[in-house]
Amino acid sequence: FTAMLAARERAGREVRERGLRGGPSLTVYASEQAHSSVEKAAIAAGLGRTAVRRVPVDRAFRMKPAALTRALQTDVAAGARPALVCATLGTTSTGSVDPVAEVAEVATDHGAWLHVDAAYAGSAALLPEVRPGFAGWEAADSIVINPHKWLGTSLDCSVLLFRDPDPFRASLALTPAYLQSAHAGGTDLMDFGLPLGRRFRALKLWILFRCVGTDELARTLRSHIRMGEEFAAALGRDGRFELAAPVSFGTVCFRAISATGGGANDRLNRSLLERVNRDGRAFLSHTELDGRYTLRLSIGSAHTRPRHVDQALDLLRRARTALDETDGPPDDETDGR
Repeated sequence: FTAMLAARERAGREVRERGLRGGPSLTVYASEQAHSSVEKAAIAAGLGRTAVRRVPVDRAFRMKPAALTRALQTDVAAGARPALVCATLGTTSTGSVDPVAEVAEVATDHGAWLHVDAAYAGSAALLPEVRPGFAGWEAADSIVINPHKWLGTSLDCSVLLFRDPDPFRASLALTPAYLQSAHAGGTDLMDFGLPLGRRFRALKLWILFRCVGTDELARTLRSHIRMGEEFAAALGRDGRFELAAPVSFGTVCFRAISATGGGANDRLNRSLLERVNRDGRAFLSHTELDGRYTLRLSIGSAHTRPRHVDQALDLLRRARTALDETDGPPDDETDGR
């Protein structure tokens, strides 16, 4: 939201003083897989959901740069002014990584602010073998990383990195006499967001680095990625499941295979999630990919060990066997209750 306000100010010119009335419509671009926070920020910033363009993705659920270019060209021809392009490193549903370098080039060509949502996967930049996949994010105007998602800090600890502080100050800085200080020259965080005061969230991140260390954090992330790959491989050997997306980091998207397909397949997977989660020893989440109900196993806790993933796999297999023996999900498990 803070980045969108800065982008709005840079694109809208005098929005801070005059509001959005009378100027060209401002547009925002994000992939079909981008987090809903993009739309929420557009709503809160006064741009509205209709300003957000959901750009199509490829078969690996990554934004298509060519489709982004077409959307921008269409809007510019209609008199709109592109404000912000959001690329994602680690989408919520699948953990997919947008081709940031290509997206950055398109955004630059159209004078749009480039925001990189690396809330989930940004922590993986600790791993040298992962960094090449993030190529291009160094061109961003702003990047968000949430250490509370995958780095082991507790809620909430969200880090906003930005290249130029001036657009942020231009959008939000407001210092009445009772907040002025004789100690000029310092950085006051009230100029970079809505709240005047902030909790010391950075302390929990500092403690993590001091007490755990970056080497141990990197080992933990590698173990999560490895466990995700091993879980996916075990599903493939079982033969009753299929991957719904490429395995990204510690996130595995999959479905149980049903001979009938269609709605029956969705009911089967809903029932599997209900049975596994009801047990209480593992927790699966879900999403929708290509219009189909999809199960997700996401490994991100510092306490997760291979035995826990093996247990989740065993629960999943047992639930599938039980449903097969009853010829499919019973009626009371097909409606999500």
